[in-house]
Amino acid sequence: MASCLWQYRLRILLCVCTPCLLLACLFIYVALAVCLSMTLSISPVRHPVLSTFFKASGTTNVGTMAPYPIKPFWKHKLDKEAHWNLIQQILDRQHNPLLQQRRNDSQTGSDLYNTTSGSEQHREGCFPNYEMIWTLSDFFSLPSQIQRFLISMHCREYPLLIDQPRVCNQTLEKSQDGPPMLLLAIKSQAMNFKNRQAIRQTWGRSGWVKGYSGKGGQVRRVFLLGKNHSGHDPVSVENLREESNKFGDLIMWDFLDTFYNLTLKDILFWGWFSKNCPDTRFVLKGDDDVFVRTPALLDYLNDEEEVRSKKSGNGKVMEDFVVGDVIISALPPRLETNKYFIPESFYEGMYPSYAGGGGVVYSGALVPRLLEVSKRVHLFPIDDVYLGMCLERLGVVPIHHPAFLTFDFPEDESKEPCAHHTILLVHKRSPKEMRKLWAKTIVPSRKCKKVLLRDKLFES
Repeated sequence: MASCLWQYRLRILLCVCTPCLLLACLFIYVALAVCLSMTLSISPVRHPVLSTFFKASGTTNVGTMAPYPIKPFWKHKLDKEAHWNLIQQILDRQHNPLLQQRRNDSQTGSDLYNTTSGSEQHREGCFPNYEMIWTLSDFFSLPSQIQRFLISMHCREYPLLIDQPRVCNQTLEKSQDGPPMLLLAIKSQAMNFKNRQAIRQTWGRSGWVKGYSGKGGQVRRVFLLGKNHSGHDPVSVENLREESNKFGDLIMWDFLDTFYNLTLKDILFWGWFSKNCPDTRFVLKGDDDVFVRTPALLDYLNDEEEVRSKKSGNGKVMEDFVVGDVIISALPPRLETNKYFIPESFYEGMYPSYAGGGGVVYSGALVPRLLEVSKRVHLFPIDDVYLGMCLERLGVVPIHHPAFLTFDFPEDESKEPCAHHTILLVHKRSPKEMRKLWAKTIVPSRKCKKVLLRDKLFES
């Protein structure tokens, strides 16, 4: 009887306690799950700890290592870029050894955005790229000269119509002083004969030019031309050939000579110079309406060479030499009536530092490097800005000199008696003014004879 009672109580206990135990186990499971999830949400996922500095594989064990970049070097999405920025970034990637993709990928990008260099033009010539009409959404609203530039900006090789291959070698035949010290490369147009003639008779004389204080140097002169709008007129071309035969200083290429094609004169001249004048020490590239105190410029260049050689003891100190009226932090003009207008759909951002195109001087040793790097920089409508783009990629910083006045004198300073004795170059001057200034400055008056250049004036 007692045994039966015990078994009965045990069954009741099991019936009552089993659900309680199951509920207790379920409660414990739920509590553990909640605690675990709370712990994961509060504690962050721990990645391997990265050091402050990054060391690339294959480098030697050194104490100083480069830090991680704060932001990516390259944009991944380019579809919202202005046209020039977009195709230039693609070209930069193609020439960056760390970012080179497979040839097929690069070729696809090249075909898509017309990033072919001048060396890849069609053998029979370079034809207009009318796909640009649909590439830029505002193409038809742009000025006609911008439209012409856009459909031909992939072309950069044009045949010579008039050449002067011996202009620098003549020095070796007539003198024992070696190659020219200075080549004057003057941008001109077919109809500007009066400007060219005034330059020939004044500051652009070819031959030995004596400095004011130094020995001077051999100077040579060339005028850079393209075809004018009547370039197909045989009379016009024939007149230029006669002028070339008489003076031996015209170089003319078979492209339309417009303002937005001035960049072509740069890269075509760099190729011509590298072939015909590789030993010339300096180049002055300027417009045919500037006035240059050539003797003072030769003195300045000789002094720069001497000072830099003494400081470094290196014969290649002038390889990165560029001097002029340097403009920094400039933005492209967006007003269509502005001569230098650049549409937002074509280029965005600030310009690199550049020397005003009215007149800039650089070393002859820099020219082959400019020619090479220009193959990696798409043509830009403004020639002096394009030079700045090429210099930026070479890591060359142009030197600002206050004696280069590409925007003329400030206010009424030009009226002062000795004003033009303080400058190396000034823009703009008519042929008549060039002759007057040359006669006035070639033999300075007693009052103006010891006047310092503008940079020395500002220092004192």
